[in-house]
Amino acid sequence: MRVVQLIDSLEAGGAERMAVNYANALSETIDFSGLIATRKEGKLKNQLDGKVNYLFLDKKSIFDFKAILKLRKYIVSNRVAIIQAHSSSFFLAILVKLTLPRVKIIWHDHYGNSDFIEARPKYLLQLASFFFNGIIAVNEKLRTWSLEALHYKNGIYLPNFATVENEIQSHTHLQGQSGKRILCLANLRPQKNHFLLLEVASKLKESHPDWSFHLLGKDFQDSYSQELKMNLKKQQLENHVFVYDSCSDVAAVLEQVQIGILTSNSEGLPVALLEYALQRKAVVLTDVGQVASIVEDNKNGFLVPSNNIELFHNRLVELIDNKMLQECFAEKLYQKVVNHFSAASIIEKYIHWIRTTIINE
Repeated sequence: MRVVQLIDSLEAGGAERMAVNYANALSETIDFSGLIATRKEGKLKNQLDGKVNYLFLDKKSIFDFKAILKLRKYIVSNRVAIIQAHSSSFFLAILVKLTLPRVKIIWHDHYGNSDFIEARPKYLLQLASFFFNGIIAVNEKLRTWSLEALHYKNGIYLPNFATVENEIQSHTHLQGQSGKRILCLANLRPQKNHFLLLEVASKLKESHPDWSFHLLGKDFQDSYSQELKMNLKKQQLENHVFVYDSCSDVAAVLEQVQIGILTSNSEGLPVALLEYALQRKAVVLTDVGQVASIVEDNKNGFLVPSNNIELFHNRLVELIDNKMLQECFAEKLYQKVVNHFSAASIIEKYIHWIRTTIINE
């Protein structure tokens, strides 16, 4: 089996992390595993295993013929049988398939607003789906959507998985008091709802002023980012909420924090949650997407309805005030992820699906 991952960039995001995770995991189990970044490289390039065959296209536009020909040459020379196109990279995969009909395309759907799936545009994807040989959805809602909205039958739900990252020297030092840090690992995007975090931070500033929040994720320097930072100052949280950009030493950052949170109003199955789990961190998260398939409320973490500021604050306080509860939740969450959301178990299902429904079709 010869598979290549196609992804727009290697900036630190959920889809990007999964492209790297699949490339690395498959490099241990199949004949050829490659990864191609189409538009931009990024910090996740350092997480690629040495066995992964890597290419950067440096695509400048939608119809960049130089990039298309470069990709075509790569596929031919490496005898690639399957392109696993993550998110919007499917369009480039289709352009190449038009000249190489034998190549099969798997579209990996990472749509982040799956809790508002009814508003998702579908007509372009309906056309594109004629070129797909399979669709991987990162949660059950997306799998159902591909069946009902795209009328596409050969789809599968495969949950995201996380791996312990390659050893990277720590260079990100978090501010705030040691032993009293809360991390939100999420790019600065509207669906991540960092404004809920600010409201919770304002309440925690009053009840536990020595604890701090740390926002780690890609800062797109857009209107959402600007409004967030403006509100941060308006609420006088400069010494309690710290904003960082994305980084490549996530495991080292997680060693510096006690609690992991997500305040999203929409999610798939967040890779951040899996990373919290593998580093044995207690968590408080909003109950959206597939989060509840991992976090069992009050058993291995806390789940809070979206936008419930009061309850989110109260759950955080429960963890802060009870070190034994933190440790208990963290260990149970770790065991849940290792047993049910490991790379080995997901890749086994992935390969079986390909062999039974795609290679032999």
